[in-house]
Amino acid sequence: MNILDKIIAHKKQEVARLKTEVELSTLVKSPGFNRTPISLKKELLDPKGSGIIAEFKRQSPSKGIINDKVTVQEVTEGYLNAGVSAQSILTDQEFFGGTVLDVINAREINQTKPILRKDFIVDGFQIVEAKAIGADVILLIAACLTKIELMQFGDLAEDLGLDVLYEVHNQEELDKIKLDNKIIGINNRNLKTFEVDLEHSIALAQQIPDSCIKISESGISDPRTIIGLREYGFNGFLVGENFMKSESPGFACEEFIKQLG
Repeated sequence: MNILDKIIAHKKQEVARLKTEVELSTLVKSPGFNRTPISLKKELLDPKGSGIIAEFKRQSPSKGIINDKVTVQEVTEGYLNAGVSAQSILTDQEFFGGTVLDVINAREINQTKPILRKDFIVDGFQIVEAKAIGADVILLIAACLTKIELMQFGDLAEDLGLDVLYEVHNQEELDKIKLDNKIIGINNRNLKTFEVDLEHSIALAQQIPDSCIKISESGISDPRTIIGLREYGFNGFLVGENFMKSESPGFACEEFIKQLG
């Protein structure tokens, strides 16, 4: 069993338990549920924007602890000052050390930029929960969802006013998605082996129509890489570990964005 399979198996158990503890109606009645989400599409298409989606991530299965010293509040403030286009927050606890409270706490500070609730979505309940905690965008990973699930979960998110980032690693996963005005993230890191391959991502990007917004995810540590990826039609760049491994992720992000010109 590879790491992705292990995460998904655990997540299904976790969500099944959560559904016995929290009523769907409670989520719908929460104050955050009524706010109007901020559009990730709009931010990434802004010609003045950096295109950077900066991530808050304490740990990962491949790297172990990355940074468990900084708070989500101080990192959020730093990212906003740096000029990010959006913020990504890992809410998986078992493997990434995150929690939904991280999104709630970040939202109190961040009123202007979209927040991606980054988790392993296996149930519509998590999408309703994402809206309730103040997220603007959800992640749907094609590697662990069927074509039907991708469509149903995507429709539910859009009905709730949320943007959807569809994550793919290869052509087979891309073929599961109806490619029409979607936000497509190409993960440069293979979730089964955790190896990074930017050339593979560039080749895959050429199979995505221009009506889609393209995001390059993972393994980006050099501003020059982003300048190069823009030439291949990428609008957004999800960067996490490169900032989080610094003592001050916000400052690291600011210095990075300055180099983008």
